[in-house]
Amino acid sequence: VQLQASGGGLVQAGGSLRLSCAASGRTFSSYVMGWFRQAPGMDREFVAAISRGGVSTYYGDSVKGRFTISRDNAKNTVFLQMNSLKPEDTAVYYCAADLRGWSTTLRLANEYDYWGQGTQVTVSS
Repeated sequence: VQLQASGGGLVQAGGSLRLSCAASGRTFSSYVMGWFRQAPGMDREFVAAISRGGVSTYYGDSVKGRFTISRDNAKNTVFLQMNSLKPEDTAVYYCAADLRGWSTTLRLANEYDYWGQGTQVTVSS
């Protein structure tokens, strides 16, 4: 599967952005989808994950209550709605697909099988 992330940009603190990740192929609904981010000099950080049918979601502690992950399987797309953005949210955001299903290790980057190219999010203070 190929993943294409988009929607990043420059926003002021307190603002919102909506990221999208479009997937190729006809098996999108078979994948657990996740979002990660990586700031310069930092490790890749788990942001959120969503189950195959979209019923279950899981968030990193730093974004809980501000970000919302969702998916549209008919459009092969996963979204990340980011509200109340902070300068520390500045990073390249990546979407990823996991073939193995919902598990307790979804916050680990090596759990995921496919990665998009990333989209830059910059939050100014």
